[in-house]
Amino acid sequence: MNVVAVAPRSIAPLRAEWRPLAAFGAIAAEWQELAAHALEPNIFYEPAFAVPAASVFGPNVGAGLVWSRTNRLLGLFPGCIEHRCGVPLLAGWTHPYGPLGTPLVDCREAEPVIAAWLDHVADADELPGLMMLPLVPEDGRFASALAAVLARRGSPCATFGRHRRALAAPGTHAEHGDDRAAYIERALGAKKRKELRRQRHRLADLGARAVEGATRAPVVGEALRDFLDLEARGWKGRAGTAAAQNESIRQFIESAICDLAHQGKVRIDRLCISGRAIAAAVTLLSDERAWTWKIAYDESFARFSPGVQLMIDVTAAVLADRAIAEIDSCATADHPMIDHLWRERLPLCDHLIGLRGAPLAFALVRRIEGLRRTTIAAAKTVRDQLRR
Repeated sequence: MNVVAVAPRSIAPLRAEWRPLAAFGAIAAEWQELAAHALEPNIFYEPAFAVPAASVFGPNVGAGLVWSRTNRLLGLFPGCIEHRCGVPLLAGWTHPYGPLGTPLVDCREAEPVIAAWLDHVADADELPGLMMLPLVPEDGRFASALAAVLARRGSPCATFGRHRRALAAPGTHAEHGDDRAAYIERALGAKKRKELRRQRHRLADLGARAVEGATRAPVVGEALRDFLDLEARGWKGRAGTAAAQNESIRQFIESAICDLAHQGKVRIDRLCISGRAIAAAVTLLSDERAWTWKIAYDESFARFSPGVQLMIDVTAAVLADRAIAEIDSCATADHPMIDHLWRERLPLCDHLIGLRGAPLAFALVRRIEGLRRTTIAAAKTVRDQLRR
């Protein structure tokens, strides 16, 4: 293990190192403390979620750690070494179940912590001199701190994969005050509201309609089983990609949700007709943020839009908690369902950063990465056309 002492722009020197994620059991308490004071929360990088996820999606994942002189953990930058066309790259860790790459950085020393980690990567021969930070918000406190550090360093940076996904952020509209209860009413047009009310009435004709929110650990386990069952009986089940069909993924989800439930950081809402769940949504929470992580519904009720109906109730329930400022949809850009319910957008991108090596090398990798992504996008377009 290589440890390099660095002296960023702060009174006390900071110490940075790289460790495999498998060795993080010894720092679980420090890790959780950092998550509680992070500049921007990221539930997917908290120990309750990241440790079981690594058993499935991160066999080679490690993390950069930044420590204070008094051994307080100030920064955690998960990642792994990848090769793009033969060029090594230190890539931030994201995966299909972890769609956010914002590192955990102590809010009290954000810029020195980021600088300490970048200095370490630049000086450590065992780490690549190029870094990719994927799925990082373009706006916000981390983005501002990163931009300031890169400007001081003069490090080259390029962005890829820029897109915007649905976000519920009621506080961004000053003209509406803080009327959270009317958020959905403002987002939807009169015609759409009328249609959804009609579907809700028709659904209620089939039996007693109820939305059940599970937040306590014992009840969350039962609700999670309903979610997994609904997902397996839907299109993911037919495609063989439902979580319940993969034992390792199912175990990771059950472990993560159980631990988060004991911390009060998860809720699972179910739309039920006569006691039968026909839709379920899993929402994760940390600090002032929430993430609508997964949703599934019974396709035999598709004509009643059960997913949309449930998301209306989930939105109201989460926003009723005054501590929550934003709900991240975790959805793809231009999602046909959630984009019509939530009007705000979260801009995200991938940052390619040059920390060591000649400018020509950075320019070459930048070009290769651009061509790689263009090729992938073209292949997806052809695939979608063939499907249609």
